[in-house]
Amino acid sequence: MTTDTTTKTPGAAAAAPPGPTPEKKRATQGHRRLLTRRDRITLALMAGVPTILHVALVWVTAIASIFLAFTTWDGIGFDSIKWVGLDNFKQLFNDNPQFWPAVEHNVIWFVVLILIPTPFGLFLAVQLDKKIRFSRVYQTAFFLPVVISMACIGFVWQLVYNPDTGLINSIIGANKPGHYIDWIGDPHLNLWAVLIAASWRHTGYMMILYLAGLKSVDPSLREAAALDGAGEWQTFKHVIFPTLRPTNTVVLVVTIIEALRAFDLVFVFNKGAQGTELLSILVTNNIIGESSRIGYGSAIAVVLLVISLAVIIPYLIATFRKERRA
Repeated sequence: MTTDTTTKTPGAAAAAPPGPTPEKKRATQGHRRLLTRRDRITLALMAGVPTILHVALVWVTAIASIFLAFTTWDGIGFDSIKWVGLDNFKQLFNDNPQFWPAVEHNVIWFVVLILIPTPFGLFLAVQLDKKIRFSRVYQTAFFLPVVISMACIGFVWQLVYNPDTGLINSIIGANKPGHYIDWIGDPHLNLWAVLIAASWRHTGYMMILYLAGLKSVDPSLREAAALDGAGEWQTFKHVIFPTLRPTNTVVLVVTIIEALRAFDLVFVFNKGAQGTELLSILVTNNIIGESSRIGYGSAIAVVLLVISLAVIIPYLIATFRKERRA
């Protein structure tokens, strides 16, 4: 009994039909089945719902505000919208006694935030970057006001500024009848009192931003400066601070935004009256106030938008050009 054995020559193996092998085909099909229909629906909802909400609540409302700025509307029915052109802006610039003081107060707000809490936040970040003891505790303590809502901060500082039982008047002895200092009601003091509370919160914000920037600095730069005999201040001035240029850009943009959108703290203190007028307060009072002048309030919002873009965009363009040249 003979057994026939067939040997496969290399030519026979080469004559195999072209195309992916069954193993590769199964792998490819399995890879395609990684995203099921349910997965695709889930991903579409996770990406689509936030996108729709962002477009509807940010872009659509911004475009609608720009359009309404050239109209007059009391908010009751779309039939009452009337095109008035530039009348809202003419009335705003020429006839509104609160507009220019509000612009001045927003500018003061920005100058104070950029000159006081921003350098102090940088100082705290530099100290905490030295890995001192209990640095985590200090970071938490200084950053805590940032995570607290501005309304809560306003209520806390109202207690501090209370003429009768407030901390400041009690310390300086100004809580007696006839010697009261009204920190919130006095138009010569209330803006600065609010700015102290805003600076208290802004310091922690700047500290975290600069601390993140300092953590990204290459340690070899410090070592090279030390080998060259540079002191601590010289190292920071000539080596560390120049590397914080991207962080400084973020800090400037954030500070401008904080100064222009300041609302909560002032509204809690005294609703933006008697020396604390701000553009955001004027927008709110005209849109949801008793008169409900939505077109006029939208014109103020457009002015606020133009001011913010006029400051931020040129600075960002100049910064990016310097980075490209470097």
